[in-house]
Amino acid sequence: MAEPGILHASVDLDATGRHTGDLMLKHSDNSNPLGYHPIPVISLKGGDGPVVLITGGTHGDEFEGPSAIMRLAARLAPESLSGQVILMPALNAPALQASSRVSPLDGANLNRAFPGDPLGGPTAIIAAHIADLLTRCEAAIDLHSGGKASFFAPCALATQSADPALRAANLNLARAFGLPLIWELGGHNDARSLNGAADAAGIPMIAAELGGGGGVDPAITDATEAGLISALTHLGVLAGEAPLRDARRVEIASPHQSLYAPGAGIFDRAVSAGQDVRAGDIAGQFHFVMEPERPSLPVRVAQDGFILAHTCRGHVTRGELLALVAQDVA
Repeated sequence: MAEPGILHASVDLDATGRHTGDLMLKHSDNSNPLGYHPIPVISLKGGDGPVVLITGGTHGDEFEGPSAIMRLAARLAPESLSGQVILMPALNAPALQASSRVSPLDGANLNRAFPGDPLGGPTAIIAAHIADLLTRCEAAIDLHSGGKASFFAPCALATQSADPALRAANLNLARAFGLPLIWELGGHNDARSLNGAADAAGIPMIAAELGGGGGVDPAITDATEAGLISALTHLGVLAGEAPLRDARRVEIASPHQSLYAPGAGIFDRAVSAGQDVRAGDIAGQFHFVMEPERPSLPVRVAQDGFILAHTCRGHVTRGELLALVAQDVA
């Protein structure tokens, strides 16, 4: 747990009922030299049962997840729960308030900061606190989207854990969430994520990618709210039965199959997230608008696959993602 003088909770997570408050992040800067940066926490605790952590706003320009979490907080009554739900709709609250992927406090990406450092910078301190909080949980869910930069085909993300039982638990939680697509996180996944921290702790977990573009899509947010209810039912926190939906399963087989900007210019996109593609298909034209003497370049798909995400940016620079290409899990 982070040192009490740097970060501590104003919420008693052991108390029964509904309680709201903050993780109080002490970071002295020009905006807040002697106070704290609040990270909102909602604790809903009923009878005996599993503890489930649900987070959103890990990246501050992703808003479907926080919206669904706030809906869930209004919908759930503690007395209806067998266990506890800890809701954190703005895990990276400084970034969310700035509509920024990274924290304005230190420029760091929270989902590349785990397991964190309780004596590090602000983002590392938050990561360390959450990594410690996972040890009191039986499951976790982290809600993402493509943010302002990209759009993802809505999907649940399940880690291909080296522990077969944990991998199966991750997949079943993803199937209970109910989206028609599951992205399995394998060897090309970044272990510095919250998914990586949960895997290291042996805690079943899914993330979700829920569209994107920098706003709140109503249909995707509706599906996310329904998915959270179904997941909590599957975990035994809510009464009832949750069906395990059959879903298409994809993975990133190689980072070299995705498409990246070859220079500075405009990607005139011809494909969209959720679309199957064949090797040689034209994914779009790349226009070197600042070099009008250069002919536009067709951007082709290298291998058969599935467009998991596409960029939402107009002008891009060399190395930026144009399309994330996945393959079906064998």
